[in-house]
Amino acid sequence: MKKIVVLTGAGMSAESGLKTFRDEDGLWEGHDVMEVASPKGWRNNQELVLDFYNQRRAQLLESTPNEGHKLLASLEQHFDCSIITQNVDDLHERAGSSQVLHLHGELFKVRSTYNENMVYDWRKELTNKDKCPLGSQLRPHIVWFGEAVPLLEAAIRITRTANILIIIGTSMQVYPAATLVHFAPNGIPIFFIDPKPNIDAGQFSNLTIFEAGAGEGMQQLSKLLIEQFV
Repeated sequence: MKKIVVLTGAGMSAESGLKTFRDEDGLWEGHDVMEVASPKGWRNNQELVLDFYNQRRAQLLESTPNEGHKLLASLEQHFDCSIITQNVDDLHERAGSSQVLHLHGELFKVRSTYNENMVYDWRKELTNKDKCPLGSQLRPHIVWFGEAVPLLEAAIRITRTANILIIIGTSMQVYPAATLVHFAPNGIPIFFIDPKPNIDAGQFSNLTIFEAGAGEGMQQLSKLLIEQFV
């Protein structure tokens, strides 16, 4: 059974109604990302950050996996399929994917500000009265700008095992996640799905681009993968 590794970004969830992380104007849901996704933003205005993620959490509760998520999950019938996502939503899991690594954290989890290893499932509002058992404030379990990416090494190990690499809905401009593609074995097939593809095709010898959204692109790619590799 061939190993597929999938790298997904905000465009993967756009068809589920979730805004892409950063719009063309540099804002996320109307906010400067540094105000709501950085340690400095947290120090400057904790209430704003808590409210921002409470709104994102409520929005996610109302969202459902799109066709792209479902088609990715269905690949597990034919392939060993691991997903490495920059997304903080749980739509891959809800669609049925069983191997999902969240590089940038998870919206339905919170963690202690005293001990980052104290992580808890959380689907309700988070307030400044919510503390960990040690009495420290809980914060969103999100990797903010300027913070280390704890699961990066695990993601690199997974990428190195790929027989096929799929990239969906990410500009590959956010580092260090953008470096992952360079850890894939040389010469393996790489498939890139994005309605506005922004990738240097000259970097790769075996790249196929689908200029489409996640759902349409996965419909085309699923058929091709089954025909060529099963």
